[in-house]
Amino acid sequence: MTIVLPNEASPYRLPGTVVPRHYDLHLVVDLEAATFTGTVVARVHLEQAAADIVLNAAELEISEAWVLLGESQRIDAAVTLDPETERATLALVAPVAGGEAVVHIRFRGILNDKLRGFYRTTFTDAAGIGQVAGSTQFEATHARRAFPCWDEPSFKAVFSITLDVPAGQAAFSNASEISRETLASGQQRFRFADTMVMSTYLVAFVVGPFDATEPIQVAAGPATPQGRELIPLRVVYPRGQNPALAQYGLECGRFGLEYFANYYDIGYPGDKVDLVAVPDFAFGAMENLGCITFREVLLLVDPETTTQPELQRVADVIFHELAHMWFGDLVTMKWWNGLWLNEAFATFMEMRCTDAFRPEWQRWVDFGLSRTMAFDTDSLASTRPIEFEVISPEDAEGMFVILTYEKGAAVLRMIEQYLGEDQFRAGVRAYLSEFSYGNTETNDLWDAVETATGQPVRSVADSWIFQGGYPLVSASLSAGGNALHLAQEPFRYTEAPIPTARRGAAEGDEEQNEALASIWQIPVLARVQRAGGQELLRVLLDAPSATIPLQQPADSVLLVNAGGHGFYRVRYAPSLLAALTARPQDHLSSIERYALLDDAYAAMLAGATTSAEVVALCRRLADDDDLSVWQRIAGIFGALSRLVADADRPHFEATVRSIAGPALDIAGWEPAEGESERQRELRATLFSLLGITGNDPRVQERATALHDRPSTKAVDPSLLSAAINVLAAHGDAARYDEFLAASESSSTPQEQRRYLYALADFRDDGLTDRTLDRCTSGAIRSQDAPFVIGRALGNRVQGPRVWRHIVTNWAELNERFPSNTIVRMVSSVATFTDPAMASEINGFFAEHPVPQGTKTLTQNLEKLAVNVALAEREGPAVAAALR
Repeated sequence: MTIVLPNEASPYRLPGTVVPRHYDLHLVVDLEAATFTGTVVARVHLEQAAADIVLNAAELEISEAWVLLGESQRIDAAVTLDPETERATLALVAPVAGGEAVVHIRFRGILNDKLRGFYRTTFTDAAGIGQVAGSTQFEATHARRAFPCWDEPSFKAVFSITLDVPAGQAAFSNASEISRETLASGQQRFRFADTMVMSTYLVAFVVGPFDATEPIQVAAGPATPQGRELIPLRVVYPRGQNPALAQYGLECGRFGLEYFANYYDIGYPGDKVDLVAVPDFAFGAMENLGCITFREVLLLVDPETTTQPELQRVADVIFHELAHMWFGDLVTMKWWNGLWLNEAFATFMEMRCTDAFRPEWQRWVDFGLSRTMAFDTDSLASTRPIEFEVISPEDAEGMFVILTYEKGAAVLRMIEQYLGEDQFRAGVRAYLSEFSYGNTETNDLWDAVETATGQPVRSVADSWIFQGGYPLVSASLSAGGNALHLAQEPFRYTEAPIPTARRGAAEGDEEQNEALASIWQIPVLARVQRAGGQELLRVLLDAPSATIPLQQPADSVLLVNAGGHGFYRVRYAPSLLAALTARPQDHLSSIERYALLDDAYAAMLAGATTSAEVVALCRRLADDDDLSVWQRIAGIFGALSRLVADADRPHFEATVRSIAGPALDIAGWEPAEGESERQRELRATLFSLLGITGNDPRVQERATALHDRPSTKAVDPSLLSAAINVLAAHGDAARYDEFLAASESSSTPQEQRRYLYALADFRDDGLTDRTLDRCTSGAIRSQDAPFVIGRALGNRVQGPRVWRHIVTNWAELNERFPSNTIVRMVSSVATFTDPAMASEINGFFAEHPVPQGTKTLTQNLEKLAVNVALAEREGPAVAAALR
């Protein structure tokens, strides 16, 4: 076993002198009292003689601890807990020599309400009876809240888990149940098989009133001459839920397990898979080996009443977590600075799998929206590298952000497309095979891919992983059109320098770090289209500029970033841009047209172009028939609406109607038989754009008619979802009451969520106050309330009111909500454009830090500054641009 040695300067890291091999964990759970007691027996190896043993424990009471040597030599220990570093020191009454030993600890704890560690969750069943359950969330550093352990990723071990739970309750864990017995106390004792060697953050147990589907057998295990071994797959759900809602999850689970076993060419490493719907969950889902936990809305679904994005989101999340079973669980990062190895790769693989599962959804085209959000953060002076130093638990919690997931996935996709999919996969297979059951660092992956492909993958990847920001590639042709000239420079919204990592790409080399800060190694794919065909250029732009000869002069259209997979923006010479935008649907794919719009809007934020030019480009693309293109147009007009003065708003809304109205007429106001799901989503996008941003009375009347039908079962779910948003934006108290009731009583988690989040869109002061009060009082679950407040903060009309509520209730909100949601709750401050509000917000956070999201908060405040500057620069010009 490889153990990463701790940073001696960090009080949060454990010594590498005691290595756990096997845990026997036994918990006795009292759901009603919200408490548990337990014992842990850990077989360990001491690398050297020791007078004490240091491990992790937090929010636990340890009553007794001792070390057993051999069969009978017991050495007692005095226990000291340090709440600041979350460590427990077992001071031995006599020193022990190096070698094998067994650590025994008795402890007790509480089922907390923070949605971390081992926590309490409640729900109301179909009979209206309140139920209590317990679930776990251990990533990143919360296993120590459930049992004393060596709670760092590199301390892998085998886990044997036994759970005593109240009579009539169920229990689930990472491995298969091997026995169940009723105790004299009436409790049920569940014993589970040994797990594979794995990290503590992947341990899981769920107890309470849950049911499970019958297992289906999936051919995803190790390969045999007769095919792959069968792995049992179930969906576990709160008792009283409709079991029919589990069928789509089973379909996705089967597909994903088979897909990944074949892609990785390694059988699933566990002995079973349970997909578990948990009533309260701080994240979307968690990749615990064999016991994957989810929010209900991301697992339980009725496809007949669900929109395509909702179905896609469920598939994405299931595939993301299943991808982790190999990339993250089987092979794990050594320390949390390498979290991106887990999350970026799982994000990349989820989209690969979803694209194979439903090709008609065009998942890689849809990824453009996610990449835009990553661009938006990475355009800031306060961006960070994908990989950076992690010291404290709060630092680790701050790693779960868009740059880790979306930028990381975008870089992987860019490299894969440049190398070739088969060659890239060969490198991934070699990496997983070499490091199975072990821990790695970033360079281990790139070295494996480089060996498999023969390409300089490590140096290319280092330029993207270890420095923040991304390049702007300028493109122009030589005078005769015989050569393409490319140049790169950092793209940013402000002139402040983009920060680099604290260490060099691989060895901490200062000169290399300085060089990385000046250029990227950009895998450029460019396409030259001519009357007689096209030429594809594959160029590694690893210098400030380069000139690439063309086989023939370019006489038609030249596109840089062909396929739209590169994580860079492009600035074209005027003649090239004119050719691209003349008839873009004739020669550009939908993701390439999306990129043109996205680059233009980013240039406006950076002050390199004007709102007039961006609006003109939107007009030129107004006859586009692609969903993603219109989603970007809708986003642009939504942002521009915040710059418009009240006096100019009627004209602005008329402009939106003049651009989007004909598109809706062409798409049709009602679904047509046989049309694609993306076509239905296009209609819904246009409907929302017109009804909300465009204030279109026709659409508002239609929304009322659709929603108020005696039965909405016949209404297209995408259109109904759009109608809900339109009605909320213009709704009164009666409509609010209706939506509030629906948010609590709808038959599926997706319907409940639509109505719940729509409560944040009402524009009346009193209705906004009702929503905020429900969030703060606990009437809305703590897993949802921070996000409802965050959406309300982004309400163009009510944002300042919501901000005042946050300020007034800051201490209570921090106490009530999961810590990882606080920075997400306030992220919409970035949408404000008023300088006085910006000053107030900056002043507040100067006095009220968010330690678990320091970097993300800094980035949101910089986005706020960018939007204030945009309003000052372009606000007066928007009205003129619209004319």
